[in-house]
Amino acid sequence: MSKVATRFAPSPTGALHIGGVRTALFNWLYSKNQNGTFHLRIEDTDKERSKEEHKIQIINSLEWMGIKHDGEEYIQSKKIDEHVKIAKKLLETGHAYKCYCSTEEIEEQKKRAKQKKIPYVYNRKWRDISEDQAPKDIKPVIRFKSKIKGTSLLKDLVQGNVEIENNTIEDFIILRKDETPTYNLSASVDDHNMEMTHIIRGDDHKINTFKQIQIYEALGWSIPQFAHIPLIHTIDGKKLSKRDNASTLEDYSKIGILPESLRNYLLRLGWSYKDKEIFNLDESIKLFNLEGIGKSPSKLDMSRILSLNEYYIKNTDENILYKKLKQYCEIYKEKIKEEKENTIKNSLTFLKNKAKTLEDIFNNSKYILNDEVIFSEKDKELINDEAKKIIYLFKEKISIIKVFDRNNLEKIINGLIESKNTNFKSVGQPLRIMLTGSKFGPGIYDIILSLGKNEVIKRLGNIG
Repeated sequence: MSKVATRFAPSPTGALHIGGVRTALFNWLYSKNQNGTFHLRIEDTDKERSKEEHKIQIINSLEWMGIKHDGEEYIQSKKIDEHVKIAKKLLETGHAYKCYCSTEEIEEQKKRAKQKKIPYVYNRKWRDISEDQAPKDIKPVIRFKSKIKGTSLLKDLVQGNVEIENNTIEDFIILRKDETPTYNLSASVDDHNMEMTHIIRGDDHKINTFKQIQIYEALGWSIPQFAHIPLIHTIDGKKLSKRDNASTLEDYSKIGILPESLRNYLLRLGWSYKDKEIFNLDESIKLFNLEGIGKSPSKLDMSRILSLNEYYIKNTDENILYKKLKQYCEIYKEKIKEEKENTIKNSLTFLKNKAKTLEDIFNNSKYILNDEVIFSEKDKELINDEAKKIIYLFKEKISIIKVFDRNNLEKIINGLIESKNTNFKSVGQPLRIMLTGSKFGPGIYDIILSLGKNEVIKRLGNIG
């Protein structure tokens, strides 16, 4: 048997969809598990909608996920002449024919099918008509001569045996009037020329697979094995679309989901291995198989993604985590100033506490990143006269301590609680608001120690 070769074949007509990312991941993992190769094919034949920026975004997105393809990208638009050549070969060998139906005729057929509430199948009008009878003023399309009798069986590596009646597959177009090839022809020719052994893709391609197998058979090519993965649905059970806020890879990277956690989540979205939940990269490659893929659609659960991301944030080495945070801030927020870097690094232990995303860490870090404290009006209202007295007293007491550490800070705060006959919140909350601009955020001792004595005194001096 040939060495396993898989591919991911996106169209550069928009941002990479999360379903596509999972398809790429499954192909990549399977090929690596089998010591094979994984290839990237850019299907850019839609000239109007295909954009270079989308192609670059797709390549960068896959790299961000750690999915690296072997060899150069295969660019489909450069292979059009080969596709046209194969269409004409099918015509010469009697496996295809010229169809001269006008657009109006086809629309009328579709309209009648709709009225009868049956799926539209082209009526094969020109299948057996001699070319002598062809109209001179209509440029033909080339249609594949699909099987009419019997059934076809697809031995799907995920879905099991799938059988259909051959007469349900229309004589589909392989070459348009302008001599541009259609998807099913181009995909078949490219997969053959790329020597693909396994085609792993969404189960919305099942009907295309039956069409493509017929093209393979007509040309005497060896047929790859097929595996159709159930689609990803929303938590409500609807098909995930680009209108959903969690449909593209960028939707996740811009809120600070780590690629490792998203990869782990997508691996488990429709695939399982015993009761294992957390997989590092080596485990993912070692344990992945097609048998573990389920047959039902998977539901995208954002709460599970966030929970998994929290786990990865908590367990990632802080030097690595800081690099990821720094890169995230540069792309989506603001560059971390050089003079703030050590403070953020040294504070990560508590800044990442309960953070579900890099955005959460960034928000927790704002009091360090900002040179000036920005108050919300609502929080500022909490600084009443009694709170101001506590702030003044605290500032006075820390000004004279020689050792600025948690032990001495606790003594001061506990002393204020006792002398004012109050509770921790009444002391901690106004201090937190004055130092960070919000009543929410890290623990008060962590805030104070991260800022340092001079900065704390400066910020507490801003009371109105």
